[in-house]
Amino acid sequence: MLSVRSIAEGIVAREGGYVNDPDDPGGATHFGVTIHTMRALGLDLDADGDVDVQDVRRLTREQAVDIFVEHYFHRPRIGMLPEALQASVFDMYVNAGSNAVRILQRLLRDMGLDIAVDGVIGPQTARAAHAAAAEAPDHVADAYGIARRNYYYALADRRPASRKYARRRDGGKGGWILRAEAFIAPRYHLSEAEHRATVAAWG
Repeated sequence: MLSVRSIAEGIVAREGGYVNDPDDPGGATHFGVTIHTMRALGLDLDADGDVDVQDVRRLTREQAVDIFVEHYFHRPRIGMLPEALQASVFDMYVNAGSNAVRILQRLLRDMGLDIAVDGVIGPQTARAAHAAAAEAPDHVADAYGIARRNYYYALADRRPASRKYARRRDGGKGGWILRAEAFIAPRYHLSEAEHRATVAAWG
């Protein structure tokens, strides 16, 4: 498995540079770190007494990696999960916060494991995840990746403003879907026809 820092560097590369998309609830974002996260951490990088878009612009790639490692991997205790799940859950935590854990917990419940769906990784969730990985070592990561993909489609179903993240203007797979499928074996990737059928109701 790659080191946690290497995984974080890959996340930063996927997230890209500064963006301030009015359709993104996260607000101004740089290397995947949102203005809300920077405010929560008190990152006043220009020392002017507040955390605003200018501070987001000043954030460096190295600082973003540090934030992800500490606050999106270590703090939510992703290291308690089986190695097969860590990279995908980490990537999803950056993208969706504690919903990344809820997706895993619902998957584990669907597999017959009796755990709470609370978005928190504790001993119960860790034991269930390790049991699932032992039971289906060649499939648990794919199952989680598919659940991520389904989450993105369902979110875009409910929130039309987010559909551009799941479907490109030409109708192909958007960034959300490609991001989920980066952690799924190719044999489980949707074909372009399957993707287009999934989003056909969006018009």
